[in-house]
Amino acid sequence: MNPFPWMPAGTVYGTLLNFRREHALWAPRMADAPYKAPPNAPVLYIKTANTFTPSGGTVALPAGAAVQAAASLGLVVGEDGAPSGAVLFNDLALAHDSYYRPPIKARNADGFLGVGATCVPLAQLGGLQGLSGLQIELHINGVHQQTTDLAELLRDAATLFQDVNAFMTLRPGDVLMLGSDCLADGSRPLVHAGDTVDISAPGFPTATVHSFVPEVPA
Repeated sequence: MNPFPWMPAGTVYGTLLNFRREHALWAPRMADAPYKAPPNAPVLYIKTANTFTPSGGTVALPAGAAVQAAASLGLVVGEDGAPSGAVLFNDLALAHDSYYRPPIKARNADGFLGVGATCVPLAQLGGLQGLSGLQIELHINGVHQQTTDLAELLRDAATLFQDVNAFMTLRPGDVLMLGSDCLADGSRPLVHAGDTVDISAPGFPTATVHSFVPEVPA
């Protein structure tokens, strides 16, 4: 394992409802209060620095909590303000039923962002347009659980980056995750103590591998 795995240097932003299947599942609720309409702009949240777990690291699971694993790909902003590379992520969250205002504690528990070992230059992946042909595999204990197809994005990588920058300037070192897909029933794979999750995709030389242990009581 690389003794100095890649880690985010700036703010990491996640994107919600950016896959067609999940957007369609939630569409009937989008007319409900408080917004009473589908979102026009990307729905974002922040993964704080306490969540970053390097590739090969271990995540402590909160006692009794249902924790969801989610494969995602993040765009890393370069010095010129444009995306320069891409990284695989395991975007963990406590199971919850809120998307427009996701509770902070559900997404930002310690260790809840498994970070890939390598930032791959976009040029090696065919640029932003080349990402649309990428499929990300999620395995738990060596068993395939999910394939995330970036061709199913509601906003592709270039469109999402442009739309976010229309209201918020992403700075060098920031990371914009493209979102994560759900399973056919709207759920995401659950992880438990003792599990090992690996996330991989073509063009990425090292899988994102993380193990899970029970939280140590205070």
